[in-house]
Amino acid sequence: MKKVEILFFLIPILFFSQKNMQVADLMPKSEDYVFPVVSYTEKPLVEDKINTFLQVSGLEYIPGTGKNPFQLAATATNSYTNYVYYYNWKKLKTPKNILSLAMEGEASGAYPESFSEWNNFDARTGNYINLEDLFRPEAVATIEGQLNEQVEKRIQNYLTELKSFPESNEDSKEQIEMYESCLGSSHSLKYVKYFFGKDKLTLVRERCSNHAMRGLDDLGSHYIEFSFKELGKYWSPYAENLLSGSEHPVHQQGIQNKLYKGKINQYPIILLVQNVYEDGSFSAVYWYEKRKKLIEWNGIIKDNHISITENDYHSEELKAWIPRAIIEVEVKGNRINGTWQDYKTKKYLNLELEEL
Repeated sequence: MKKVEILFFLIPILFFSQKNMQVADLMPKSEDYVFPVVSYTEKPLVEDKINTFLQVSGLEYIPGTGKNPFQLAATATNSYTNYVYYYNWKKLKTPKNILSLAMEGEASGAYPESFSEWNNFDARTGNYINLEDLFRPEAVATIEGQLNEQVEKRIQNYLTELKSFPESNEDSKEQIEMYESCLGSSHSLKYVKYFFGKDKLTLVRERCSNHAMRGLDDLGSHYIEFSFKELGKYWSPYAENLLSGSEHPVHQQGIQNKLYKGKINQYPIILLVQNVYEDGSFSAVYWYEKRKKLIEWNGIIKDNHISITENDYHSEELKAWIPRAIIEVEVKGNRINGTWQDYKTKKYLNLELEEL
């Protein structure tokens, strides 16, 4: 298997400003799986939330359910039916209330594709930090504009350099066309990766090339840095509290990337909300604490109401998914309440969840 270029140093264990929080390699470590695991004896709930998020999101593995957390990712029996490898991780230098983990790996779908990703957590609560949470709602468009403007400038400068050469071959012509087609595109913060530094925030906008053109893409992903000072006037109350060093967190709004605990009737479950998209579509996974098998939810959220379908199986005869249940819930503060209805029997069960 071809290895991607490794940009980070291997670090077996790290201590940082949160007392007694440690980051080490998830076992069994191997050539293809170098994955972080957090231990935090003073705050076991924070430890559990971070590790659950990382392992469910990255490996489709519920912590503590088997000897090898990499089994699904290694055997292509995950929901994406491809291989996912993790070659490296690094804990970044950040303000004391933040844990930022940089990770590198490779996913093998139609083509093998290397990737870099960053996971940022509030070390006081264990909650994942969504980029949009850091800015006041009315400031989001301004940040998006500044990001897209700087990426546009970066592309324009490189185009000027490419066009300055008197002779051009077919590759350079294709390269110019690729970058010109990228001009004018814009990205919302919801689809932008990011990571913290000690006194800055780096936004990462995706590259201009697709897989086939990647060899011609000299610029790659666009890393745009903003100092905390220049972003200060745009911070949300949550971001101000997070960066102030306060040990008393302000509640994060919204449900995206949050963990919930509750019941479907008398059966205890855990829910991880994954994505709430701009078009209102919604995705999540949950599992019964007794059975510990991931079950997918997909639906639509409007205002505070979510309509969800839980699929049972895919019918080859009908060429369609057959539902197992229809879920209707309301989001109120840190709670999600509603009903889980069996698709066949039409029987209703109560669903009650509370944010962890």
